[in-house]
Amino acid sequence: MAIAVFDERKCSLGEGVFWHPEREQLFWFDINAKQLLTQGAKGPYHWQFEEHVSAAGWVEKTILLVASSKALIRLNIETGDQTVICELEADIEATRSNDGRADPWGGFWIGTMGKQAQAGAGSIYRFYKGKLTKLYDRLTIPNAICFSPDRNFVYYTDSAEKIIMRQSLDRNGWPDGFATPFVDGRNEGLGPDGAVVDQEGYLWNAQWGNSRVARYAPDGTFTSSLSLPATQVSCPAFGGSDLKTLFVTTAYENLAKPSKFDGQTFFDEVDVVGQKEHQVKL
Repeated sequence: MAIAVFDERKCSLGEGVFWHPEREQLFWFDINAKQLLTQGAKGPYHWQFEEHVSAAGWVEKTILLVASSKALIRLNIETGDQTVICELEADIEATRSNDGRADPWGGFWIGTMGKQAQAGAGSIYRFYKGKLTKLYDRLTIPNAICFSPDRNFVYYTDSAEKIIMRQSLDRNGWPDGFATPFVDGRNEGLGPDGAVVDQEGYLWNAQWGNSRVARYAPDGTFTSSLSLPATQVSCPAFGGSDLKTLFVTTAYENLAKPSKFDGQTFFDEVDVVGQKEHQVKL
C-alpha cells in the first residue's frame, strides 16, 4: 500500500514514536506541545505534561518510562500517575530531552539538546540498572539512537553534523572503542533524524527536510527510500501485529507555509519485519 495518514492531529514537533508490543498500541510525542499522544481502542488520546517530553520505552503493559526535559519519569498510562525515577539535566534550564530508545539489555538511551539547538549543548546518556551515565557530550542535536539485532552496535547521530555514527558495544551494552561514520549525508544535503533497525539489520532513517525515510544496508549502502508528503520527517517505528507496518512522525515547526500533511503521523506496510521494541527494566 502507499503511505497514508495514521493520525490527522498536527504536531509542531512530532517525535519519539514507538509501538508497545504488549498493548499493540502506538505512542508518540509532540515535544513543543509537551504531549504524549496515542491512538487506542477508544480513539485518539493524549497526556499533558508540564515539561517538554520526547521519548519513551515500555516497562510493563500499563507503565512507560518517559524522558522529559528534567527527568526520567515512570508513567502509569491508565491512572496518569507519575514518579520521577532519576533527574536528567534538571539543573540546566537551557536543555531538554530529545531522541531516545530502549536497548536490548533493558537499558534506556536518551539524548539531550539545547532548547534553541545551541551548538554543543547536548549529550547522550544511558539509564541502566538504576543509574544514569553520560556517554557522549558536546553534541548539538542527538538523534537516530537504535540497535542492531545482533546487539553488536548502537547507531546515533548529531543531526547538525549530518553523519550517522556506528558504535560497537560490549556484552553488557556499553560502548566499546570509538564510533565510526556509518552514513555521511553532507554531500547530499541530508538531515538525519530518528532511526530504527529492522530484523535484517538494515537501518531506516527519517531525514528532516528531505521528505523521506531512507533504508541503509548493514555496510551503510543506501538501498531504498519511502517518500512522505511532509517536509520535516522526524522519527520512524515498526509496529503492527506482524511488525511490518512503518509509522513515521513529522513536524511543522518553523515552516513558513506548512501543508495540510506537515506535522501529521503516517504509516505504510513494508515487506520487511522490524524489531520489537525492547523492554525497559527499572
